[in-house]
Amino acid sequence: MDVSVIQHGGAEHCDAGTLPLLLNRDDTLVWVDIPGCDRAAADVLSEVFGFHSIAIRDCVERNHVSKFHVYADYVFTVLHAPEVGRRGHVHYMELDQFVGRNYLVTVHGPLNPAVNPEVALLDTKAVRHRIERGVLIPGSPFELSHAIVMAMTRREIDLIARLAEESGRLEQRVMLGEERDDPESFLEELFQIWYELLAVRTMAVHSGATYTRMTKQARDLPEVAPPLLSDIADQFDLVKSMADGQREFLHGVIEFYQTRSSAQTTIAAEKAAATGVRQNDDMRRITAWVAIVAVPTAVTGFFGQNVPYPGFGTEAGVIVSVSLMLVMALALYLVFRHKRWL
Repeated sequence: MDVSVIQHGGAEHCDAGTLPLLLNRDDTLVWVDIPGCDRAAADVLSEVFGFHSIAIRDCVERNHVSKFHVYADYVFTVLHAPEVGRRGHVHYMELDQFVGRNYLVTVHGPLNPAVNPEVALLDTKAVRHRIERGVLIPGSPFELSHAIVMAMTRREIDLIARLAEESGRLEQRVMLGEERDDPESFLEELFQIWYELLAVRTMAVHSGATYTRMTKQARDLPEVAPPLLSDIADQFDLVKSMADGQREFLHGVIEFYQTRSSAQTTIAAEKAAATGVRQNDDMRRITAWVAIVAVPTAVTGFFGQNVPYPGFGTEAGVIVSVSLMLVMALALYLVFRHKRWL
């Protein structure tokens, strides 16, 4: 648990035991950053801050959608940021926030064991670094929360930009025909990027809807809150629009690839069918000529017997045999010609 007092000179780290005293001061902005809500952290949230048990339970358990609740003296929100893991799996990095009168409590997790815990702290560390450098001087808990959520959306936009670069690379492979070497791997890459964009869009939609609803209920919040909440809602809507646009582009690449592959398959099938027809025609011609050539063989074989028959050893026998060969061969030729085998 990291306890800090935000002042004009930066962030001063304090001991967690001083929290009751710090919360009673109206001239300080207290920021408590909790990497993971274990039993000790839950006790602090319950006993020192007096947060509602349902909100604390949401910090301990994993939430699958964004949510918010406005209590009497603080606002509780649940947000998610994407983190791409192995084989394109997108992890939901949860960030819970309690925004009070003079404090902000940020709770990270729960985290998937496959995710590096440092990834969950990227946004809060980036904001803390800006405060320590004097670049950011938040004047209220809502301004500090706004800075953290803006850091989160910037990371989402950076992720969309990286996925857009990958989409462009895949589109170039499609246009150059390089995907033919390994089409299965290529399709897996296409749908993996499409899924990652879908996950980013889903998180942005949930988060944007949460802050849009908070803006409409901002009548019970400080005056500084509504413009900041509205800006966050607009930023999440921008992330959603960018993810939608990139998904449409990638969907177009997928459709083009599938259409071209289908066309190539159809052309190949037509060529194979034409080749088959041509081969059948050739086989019919060959069969016809074989049948015609077989006639002289049959006739000469008959007349070449060593058994006497009418015309055996005479000139008339030769004339008859030759006539039979010509008549039968001509008859077969005419039959095959009629059937268009020749």
